Amino acid sequence: MGVFLAVSTPTVATQLFGSGLIGLREGLETGIVVMILAAFLVKSDRRDSLKWLWLGVGAAVLMVLAIFAGIHYGTSTVSGLAAEAVAGVASLVAVVIVTAMVLWMRGAATHISKDLRAGMSHATEVGGLAVLSLSFLAVGREGVETALLMVGYAENTSGSSWPLLGLLLGILVAVVVTIALYFGAVRVNLAKFFTYTGALLVVVAAGILAYGIRAIQTVGWLPGGANVAFDISGFYDQSSWYGSTLAGLFNIRPDPTVLQVIAWSVYLVVVMTLFLRPRRTDSADSSPAPHDRIPAA
Repeated sequence: MGVFLAVSTPTVATQLFGSGLIGLREGLETGIVVMILAAFLVKSDRRDSLKWLWLGVGAAVLMVLAIFAGIHYGTSTVSGLAAEAVAGVASLVAVVIVTAMVLWMRGAATHISKDLRAGMSHATEVGGLAVLSLSFLAVGREGVETALLMVGYAENTSGSSWPLLGLLLGILVAVVVTIALYFGAVRVNLAKFFTYTGALLVVVAAGILAYGIRAIQTVGWLPGGANVAFDISGFYDQSSWYGSTLAGLFNIRPDPTVLQVIAWSVYLVVVMTLFLRPRRTDSADSSPAPHDRIPAA
């Protein structure tokens, strides 16, 4: 029993921590969006539209749960090469969507609050269905990103239920923080928040890309599965605390293929450069305006 705990505890902690980070980041991003929309309706004395806002949020959550359940069912009911194919394709799709979202958020972070309020102002003039659609799209976009991220992450944790628990705990913490933000207990600079968490997501996505390529190579859809770039398993113990941590968070393994190393390196350099490159508005507005910060209720 003591040996089992010594081996399994780091893995469990890693799974909780890794998926918890995803839940916290994505939960905060979603919560901030909903909070801005709700705060606008309250401050503009349009509380009658709040029910449409929450209906849209609820519909988006149900859609995301359906997508997550569908992907999980698809990956858990197949085995062998079919499972590798599903995991590989799902991982590559996740990388494409997450990359697009991260790069989009890079440009939108400094003015997202203003844009959301403008969108909600227009929606309230159109009607309740417009408010519902706006909140549905805003929350659904983040939810789909979370579901795909978790597929790429959980596929590397041997079907354990710990990643799901970590995701839920991260979301719970995000809800608490969002409530504190709404009531003015804390204030957050949106531009910095999305920059730091976005950079972390780029590294995570690079690992998911490498994992997806290895899975596709195993199926035989990509060549080079036997061409190992290097093998440090002689002194790098993947079952150790550090090995399980790096594998759980960033899909790092001691014996990557040449194609994995090339794809990981090129993706990380190109996407991180695009993400961190200075914006043309940075020099003119190095510190966000008040409306670009989280509004108090």
